[in-house]
Amino acid sequence: MTDICPVCGLPKDLCMCKTIAKEQATITIRLTQRRYGKPVTLVEGVSEEKEAKDLAKKLKQKLACGGTIKDKVIELQGNQKHRVKEVLIQLGYNEDSIEIK
Repeated sequence: MTDICPVCGLPKDLCMCKTIAKEQATITIRLTQRRYGKPVTLVEGVSEEKEAKDLAKKLKQKLACGGTIKDKVIELQGNQKHRVKEVLIQLGYNEDSIEIK
C-alpha cells in the first residue's frame, strides 16, 4: 500500500505539493555588507527549513561560493544577486515571484 500525502490526498509518488509550493513562493534576493565591507547575498522567502537546506546546497554548488542558513534565510558569500535569480529559474521557481532589491 502506498503512502498518502496529508496535504493533497494523492499518493506520495504523484504528490504535487512541492511543485505548487515552488510556483507560489515569493522569494526576495538582497545584498548586505558584513564585517570589513564583505558583500553577502541574502535569499529570503523559502517556506520550510528542509527546503531551505536543499536549496542552499544547490545554490552553493552551482555558484561555487560558500554560505549558510539562518532562520530560513540563505546567506551566500559575495555579490550573487543576478546569478541566484538565474539558478532559481532553472530549479523551477516562477520568474515573476523572484524580486531583487
